[in-house]
Amino acid sequence: MKVNVKYFASIRESIGTGSEPLDTTAATLGALRDELIARGGAHAESLARGRAVRVALNQVMSDEATPLTEGAEIAFFPPVTGG
Repeated sequence: MKVNVKYFASIRESIGTGSEPLDTTAATLGALRDELIARGGAHAESLARGRAVRVALNQVMSDEATPLTEGAEIAFFPPVTGG
């Protein structure tokens, strides 16, 4: 299925792009994260298991068990703090 993946803050800086269209076989957000980690390089480093990474599906904060849908927008970003 085709989805659009967006990266924010330090993840965007590490990967070197703010977004990319992606053809995926992943059924869930967690499986998509694993697929991106498997690319290696900056994707593996930025999205690695054990790193605090938040994910949203169609602008709604979601957990990794959330199913993907055709044409979905997925956003990965580090936790943010304010002051």
